Amino acid sequence: MNLPDNPERTVVGRLAPSPTGGLHLGHARTFLIAWLAARQAGGRMILRIEDLDASRVRPGAREGAVADLRWLGFDWDHGPDGGGPAGPYVQSERTSFYDRALDQLKAGEWVYPCTCTRAEVARAASAPHADEEGPVYPGTCASRRAADALALTGRPFAWRSRTPAETIVWNDLFQGRIEVSPDRLGGDFIVARHAVGHAYQLAVVVDDHAMGVTQVIRGLDLIPSTPRQILLYRRLGWSVPDFGHVPLAVDGEGRRLAKRSESLKLETLRAAGADPRGLIGLLAQSCGWSSVLEPSRPGDWIGRVGPGAIPGEPWVVPHDLMTRLII
Repeated sequence: MNLPDNPERTVVGRLAPSPTGGLHLGHARTFLIAWLAARQAGGRMILRIEDLDASRVRPGAREGAVADLRWLGFDWDHGPDGGGPAGPYVQSERTSFYDRALDQLKAGEWVYPCTCTRAEVARAASAPHADEEGPVYPGTCASRRAADALALTGRPFAWRSRTPAETIVWNDLFQGRIEVSPDRLGGDFIVARHAVGHAYQLAVVVDDHAMGVTQVIRGLDLIPSTPRQILLYRRLGWSVPDFGHVPLAVDGEGRRLAKRSESLKLETLRAAGADPRGLIGLLAQSCGWSSVLEPSRPGDWIGRVGPGAIPGEPWVVPHDLMTRLII
């Protein structure tokens, strides 16, 4: 892992589960890396529940996530269960913070109201896109100004962030130098939907800034989000945190783990009597911190994790996982 540019800055990391289903082994591995990166630097840890997408939130998932993290031995300094100076620590309770940031973006003409539907964007795209980012937005509504939203009474619209034709560069904690041109990766992106709610890209920037987060460690699949978030940090006049992206966990067929993978959910392992110390040891071994499986708690690895990189390839979850972990 590369050291941050300002080693004197107090490190503040965060764990930010979404209550849209049970946490799985991939989440646990990334959380372990993020937790250790902060704790080993003598830093603080924030727990935040990211529940903006109300349609996907599942009953009991929030409580289940906290229980899973406690079971594995993680702790945090501030969060929804204990409060803190930058609360609330649940996104659905932070609407006013996002409103103020959106107003600031409107004032700078960094956003504009867009009435295009997903189908219209897809039809207008110059070429089909099969990836998760979808087609590049063609700029149909980009000539509008923020004040034009006043004339759209009764019409659904979204607020899109203007994306310049420039390359965003950052020194990733795990991947090294990364260069991405967000205008070619979806183009102008949505930060809010009028009368519906705010989007992930805006909310996490607002929350990380408000909570003093200096270090964001997450999966490689979120690299496309980083240049967009860096743009928002700059436009809002805020310091950009250090970003680190780690390889994902995959099953035996190379498929990314999903919350629907019941057998690999932490809740399932916990209910089956799995040893959390064995699981932490397995995750540490997968990160290259030990050549053998050492039953342990997260704190046992403080001071033992060097600055070397996490293995660059995805972690393939062992097929005999349950045999290894059941007491």
